[in-house]
Amino acid sequence: MIMSSSPVIDISPNLRLLGTAHVAKASVEAVKFHIEEFKPDVVAVELCKSRFDSLVSDRRLDKEGLLKVIKEGKAPLVLIQSMLATEQRKLGLDEGEQPGAELLAAVEVAKDKELEVELIDRDIQVTLRRAWKKMKLREKFRILYSLLGDDEEENPELEELLSNQDLLSSMMEELREFSPGAGVVLIDERDSYLAEKILSIDSDKKVLAVVGAGHLKGLETNLKEKKNFEQNNIQLLEEVPKKGRISKIFPWLIPALVMGLMIYFLTTGEGVDIVELFTVWTLANAVFAAIGCILARGHVLAILTAALASPITSLNPTLAAGWFAGYVQLKVAEPTTEDLQNFLKLDRFGLFWSNRAGKVLLVTALTNLGSMAGAWVAAAGLIGGI
Repeated sequence: MIMSSSPVIDISPNLRLLGTAHVAKASVEAVKFHIEEFKPDVVAVELCKSRFDSLVSDRRLDKEGLLKVIKEGKAPLVLIQSMLATEQRKLGLDEGEQPGAELLAAVEVAKDKELEVELIDRDIQVTLRRAWKKMKLREKFRILYSLLGDDEEENPELEELLSNQDLLSSMMEELREFSPGAGVVLIDERDSYLAEKILSIDSDKKVLAVVGAGHLKGLETNLKEKKNFEQNNIQLLEEVPKKGRISKIFPWLIPALVMGLMIYFLTTGEGVDIVELFTVWTLANAVFAAIGCILARGHVLAILTAALASPITSLNPTLAAGWFAGYVQLKVAEPTTEDLQNFLKLDRFGLFWSNRAGKVLLVTALTNLGSMAGAWVAAAGLIGGI
């Protein structure tokens, strides 16, 4: 029963790949079965250090961590990661398992048997940053709309996914079509990375690699093609994308444009109403930032802060209106211990707005988005009014 529902590929007598669904109860049992049956020296699991720590320590968000996320501008990244986890968690609750339960089972059984454990996945933050960088603007909106949308489409049964590799391959290809950039990073790059990490393990040792079933075909291809471990490939795949020259200059374009116009009109004395220009800039920034905060259902003081901060922060790209609004939201509607504990366990997108920790992140991200839109609208208004 376990053998039929959990796909297995023996690459060599010393290397077996076990495909799992991260939320399927059968996968937990399959992991235990194959450790007993294959008797490996090393159990390699599709986890990075941060995800492993999260599973073993029942990690929770704390107020200091929330404040750090706001200050470092990571609210959108954390929200996307949480939304992806929520999608998995919805499936996991139906199966009676939490996402990654089979990976944790693999680690626990390996430790009980005093076997080596290798974490072979790339850091989740690096993966998300690379995916975000790789995606075009249209893809980013598609992903966000898909995560936030109420999709009524019926998902295939997990047992069917595990046993039907053609269906699984079809779903992976759908991801590529939906977002080619994300497909390259989430599928191709990770297949390559997982293969390199497996090849880095002593070839004399017997290895059972526990990975998501969707990676089996790509992983098999990579392992047969690569043969030998290459450190350079690992380093290339672990690089966090740096901002290009255009990306660094772009945030300063609007401030430079606005200040340039102001200086020009003041020095030339041309018949332009400076007060009117100032009003257009202030109102556009304030209104759009406030709308963003309202969409996040922020506290009235957070909304007021967003409106007051945006006209100023839009002139200084090192600051962001969302940071101030998020901080005020954190202080006036302070998340309870229960909010912080439950944030990483939410199973419905709607709960992000009712959970105070989630709301702080939404206020931060949506206020910044609104402020950005307001700055562009204001700049267009200033140019149009000349």
